[in-house]
Amino acid sequence: MIDLVLLRENPEAIKASQRARLADESLVDQAIAADLAWRKALLEFENLRAEQNAHGKLVASAPKEEKAALVAAAQELSARVKAADAAASEAQTAIDSVLWQIENVVIDGVPVGGEDDYVVVREVGTKPAFDFEARDHVALGELLDVIDIERGAKISGSRFYFLKGWGARLELALMNLALDQAVAAGFTALITPTLVRPEVMAGTGFLGAHADEIYYLPADDLYLTGTSEVALAGYHRDEIIDISEGPVRYAGWSTCYRREAGSHGKDTRGILRVHQFNKLEMFSYCDPAEAEAEHAKLLAWQEQMLQKCELPYRVIDTAAGDLGSSAARKFDAEAWVPTQGNYRELTSTSNCTTFQARRLNVRYRGEDGKTATVATLNGTLATTRWLVAILENHQQADGSVRIPVALRPYLGGAEIIEPKARA
Repeated sequence: MIDLVLLRENPEAIKASQRARLADESLVDQAIAADLAWRKALLEFENLRAEQNAHGKLVASAPKEEKAALVAAAQELSARVKAADAAASEAQTAIDSVLWQIENVVIDGVPVGGEDDYVVVREVGTKPAFDFEARDHVALGELLDVIDIERGAKISGSRFYFLKGWGARLELALMNLALDQAVAAGFTALITPTLVRPEVMAGTGFLGAHADEIYYLPADDLYLTGTSEVALAGYHRDEIIDISEGPVRYAGWSTCYRREAGSHGKDTRGILRVHQFNKLEMFSYCDPAEAEAEHAKLLAWQEQMLQKCELPYRVIDTAAGDLGSSAARKFDAEAWVPTQGNYRELTSTSNCTTFQARRLNVRYRGEDGKTATVATLNGTLATTRWLVAILENHQQADGSVRIPVALRPYLGGAEIIEPKARA
């Protein structure tokens, strides 16, 4: 949720952000009008309640012969207070409904525009130059017997799969490498719930334009999460946390679920775009003044993981119109996928400033003793999709795949995944 102080003092900044996002600018004017109506209704209620309190003291001290008239007046005043309270509550509901539609205010410097208007920040690593015809990850998965898409579809439908043998072990190795790196960097490891309440899902900003991507269980009124960011953001809901010694950081390991609604025909081959996958997510709570510096650290940790997996990649500064509603800035790190001749997103990291924490009521106490809203940030450190890039970039002519050096200790020292022997 945007800051009401900013709305009152600098609505043009919010309008400019909405324009950059290609979003509805008129919502800002609606919010201004709703805020004025709410403050007017609240003031009327508070004035009437003060009058009621003063009248109550008058009734208590009045002579007996005057009490009847004063009591009658008190009853009439009580009815007016009750009506004013209801009007103030209705006005608050009205402003909240508008505020929750306005997306986070983007940070200065974020590229304007839509999905294709990103800016490349840097490219790192050398793309492989094969002297043989490269296989895609699906063909490699079949040859190595590490991915079984056919049986995944048989059991659960399209966009499901089995990771098998070295495929399962490779994902666990990747996740454990990421977890060890996160813990070494000061993150507390958490295995998070994957079912959350609607207020937590809404608080993180996932029940907006992309709500149709989320699995919902109506019998239980719970949502399946598409990232542990949701549970991590809600972890300190309605709390005052201690950030006096620096950011509070968590690394959440969870299975994730996405309906992939609207993606018909996109990445239907393989495991790039699936309904279920595993992910390790970094999440930080920090002083808003430190948020941009923390964002740079999250990105650096992501790049460390990509380098450990010996993957060529690029970092892009995502355009405003392609940001999630909660993000004020987002960097994507995209690995090279040889058979597609293109970079594909493996990680992203978002600075959500105070937007999520304001919705979830997560605060800290400043040096002056007063409470203020924290900033929240998130960033993926490893996910199933990484297997696509690892298999394709490290393949060899005979169909085997070289295991990146950093992953080998988690795989008993193995250096190569060999094709399955044919009968």
